[in-house]
Amino acid sequence: MRLALPTLLVVSLLAAPTVARAQSVDPSGHWEGAITIPGGEIPIQIDLAKDAAGRLTATYSRPENGLKGLPLANVTLAGRAIAFELTVDGGAKFQGIVYADGKTISGDVTAPIGSAPFSMTRTGDAQVIIVPRNAAISHALEGTWNGTLSLAGRNLRLVLRMSNAPDGTAAASIVSVDQGGIEFPLGLTQNAATLTLNTPAIGGDFFAGALNEAGELAGTFSQGPMTAPLTFVRSVDAKE
Repeated sequence: MRLALPTLLVVSLLAAPTVARAQSVDPSGHWEGAITIPGGEIPIQIDLAKDAAGRLTATYSRPENGLKGLPLANVTLAGRAIAFELTVDGGAKFQGIVYADGKTISGDVTAPIGSAPFSMTRTGDAQVIIVPRNAAISHALEGTWNGTLSLAGRNLRLVLRMSNAPDGTAAASIVSVDQGGIEFPLGLTQNAATLTLNTPAIGGDFFAGALNEAGELAGTFSQGPMTAPLTFVRSVDAKE
């Protein structure tokens, strides 16, 4: 799924300098800063937090472009050396150093077209995106669905999962298979036969559709000015 990410995704982070790995600093928090490119800066926000298993997770935001809480992959911390990766639109790898005072991270970002330095300052606690709580959906919509989004000359495979919980709520997520398996939690609303899906990471509704006579979930993908038809077909894997 092409998410119309800003020009940030065509710049890149390069390997950070070697640091003393003996001194570990907890990087959890909300970080704000910029990538410096010829002609100016690209503002970025990174939220670092630990999940229930104690693993470090990270999300990327650019509120001015409608991006909030985009999941980052391959988040690692070795001493004060930190790295994380954007897996969409060709990929971009961040590698940097957490300063000993725990208030600054700086390093380089590497993407297919080159590299650029970045620096961030910790401004508070991590702003963790809350997984949407949704009203229950009809049983006919539960399960795993597969679809392909054709946008800007590229085909992107998507896996949509929806299920009801015993407490009367529904959970949903979508995986972009061809963009590093990045997964987004979804908000979903069922109004009669129509299902609307959205995610905080890109803002707004990105799919609206309904079951057709063939049992397909057919509708339209939209993000800002971009629209494209999108049809999901139920997975044939009974285990799903």
